[in-house]
Amino acid sequence: MDFIIKNSLDNSMSYSAYRILVQELVEASSTTGLEKTEALVNYTKLNDRRMKRWDKTVNIPDEAKDRILTFEEPVTWLLITESWCGDAAHILPVINKVAELNKNINLRIVLRDENPELMDAFLTNGARAIPKLIVIDNATGGVLTTYGPRPSEATNYVTRFKAKYGALTPSFKEDLQHWYNKDKGQNIIYDLTEILCNLQPTVCQ
Repeated sequence: MDFIIKNSLDNSMSYSAYRILVQELVEASSTTGLEKTEALVNYTKLNDRRMKRWDKTVNIPDEAKDRILTFEEPVTWLLITESWCGDAAHILPVINKVAELNKNINLRIVLRDENPELMDAFLTNGARAIPKLIVIDNATGGVLTTYGPRPSEATNYVTRFKAKYGALTPSFKEDLQHWYNKDKGQNIIYDLTEILCNLQPTVCQ
């Protein structure tokens, strides 16, 4: 596992580099990942617009800022994603805003299809679900916890729908996009501060 994580970190990029990559893909009518279908290309274009919006509009409440700034343990947040992933387009800009607040949090990004061993080590219910955030202790290299592929409220929303109907429908997926737009990243911010509180209890005191 240590080798897989180290190798993935060596292949990782910053958030700004990822944003440049996505913009270049949009200009080239392409996408990340092994599949280059027209649908995935269109999702990448849509997600670029989503990320541009969230980069400008995500607001972190003062209470959450105070907690984030209190965190003192150097960690790396290694995030697995692809440019076509709708959930990632809503989540990643928020994760970046949180990481930017604290120099002890180093956000690095890798692509799922280019790092299959890493992805297979962090499956969600047996699936290669993204985005997936892996929190790594810089001192030991050990994995402290993981997060994703969706924020807690969205996860509960999806779980209830699947239990009732068996699978996600196109209309439900559209409703989920509305949920992200209405929530404005606040559930993600809450979840991330809870992670920091669990790792360092004084954050929430």
